[in-house]
Amino acid sequence: MRRFIYDTLLTWKESKDRKPVIIEGIRQCGKTWILKHFGETEFSDVAYFNFEYDSRLQTVFEGDLNVSRIIKDLGILRNKSIQPGTTLLILDEIQICPRAITSLKYFCENLPDLHVAAAGSLLGVAVAQMGNNVSFPVGKVQMLKMYPLSFPEFLISRDEELLFEYLNELSPDERVPDAFTGKLEEAYREYLITGGMPEVVSSWVQNHDIGVVESLQSEILSNYEKDFVKYASASEFPKLTLIWNAIPAQLAKDNQKFIFSHVKQGMRARDLEDSIQWLISAGLIYKVEKIERPYIPIPTYGDSTCFKIYFSDVGLLRRMSRFPADVVFDTSSLTADMRGMLTENFVLTELIANGFHRPYFWKSGGMAEVDYVIQEGVDVIPIEVKSARRTRSRSLTEYRKKYSPRIALRTSLRNIARHSDEHGEVLEIPLYLIWRLKAYLS
Repeated sequence: MRRFIYDTLLTWKESKDRKPVIIEGIRQCGKTWILKHFGETEFSDVAYFNFEYDSRLQTVFEGDLNVSRIIKDLGILRNKSIQPGTTLLILDEIQICPRAITSLKYFCENLPDLHVAAAGSLLGVAVAQMGNNVSFPVGKVQMLKMYPLSFPEFLISRDEELLFEYLNELSPDERVPDAFTGKLEEAYREYLITGGMPEVVSSWVQNHDIGVVESLQSEILSNYEKDFVKYASASEFPKLTLIWNAIPAQLAKDNQKFIFSHVKQGMRARDLEDSIQWLISAGLIYKVEKIERPYIPIPTYGDSTCFKIYFSDVGLLRRMSRFPADVVFDTSSLTADMRGMLTENFVLTELIANGFHRPYFWKSGGMAEVDYVIQEGVDVIPIEVKSARRTRSRSLTEYRKKYSPRIALRTSLRNIARHSDEHGEVLEIPLYLIWRLKAYLS
């Protein structure tokens, strides 16, 4: 599979000021595969070590953190020496060994010629639990975030690389030719079914067997819940499970925010806040806070007590919601809420994967709500999400009347369009092109 993070790794390899790199991301999003593939393609030797599978590795880091000794011991373990300049050293599931995380500082300072890459599935959780006992190498590592396949990566995996290249070079003023829109809408709906977990996508592309897809998705969800048992405290585990299982229902209902008492009757924010943060640190969910005034800088006006929670992968959300795959293509009003939920989650993951790391939502009293608000430079941009072609939006109209943003965005299945009035410009962009948003805003 072509993963866009590969280009970032190439730049890292050639950088004169290179530091050890850590790829962080949820379990099974492709971290191990991309590092092995990168190493096998770009280096003459790959030294791969996994802390989850080999208990001997932790003993290597228990003594001093002399990196010359460490690579000598690791070389003995694999029966082959590690050579700076020609070997890529991969430390997988590094969150299991906090001392190995600390050692990256000394690799940076004392052995900069060695290419060191680490990966961690629950790194955020591990770092939070390290406290003051172990030092995280702040400033001595390059952190990269890896996500499930984004929609353009999914498009390429469907053997549509030429179509991707065409779209990537399409002028912001050009409409998508009608000859391509049907194919793109089909790919978009398939993505809502599969999501972007690499194993799921690979199975779908090769076999188009929805039964196998859903079996793989269920297995991934089950593995996440096993992580709750393995890495969370005994007191945290039941609350994590309650929140995790409540998310689809919370999104499907028109609550307009996460309601703690709906997780379990009688529960309040103070009972669940730490567990929600655990899931965020694990990369499994995203938290989108409310703003009432869309001023710069946006985080200043965020309301941390009023928020929504979304999944890190739309296909896993669909599977966990038990939303049948064939209904994703339906237009019935009976499925409108669920299709809307999936569409919102899709847009959020595409925004985050493309650099808009902290979207908010806007709500004014009980009268109007805009799905997302992002900041790009000096622009605060409202984004209205529609799951089909009907794009009437009273809330976006109210927002524009009140704040007159330079540009507002509406995303749906309609083609590219722009129009302006006294309240600014409105950009219509199809859902399958939301990944090109920065090009349309420039």
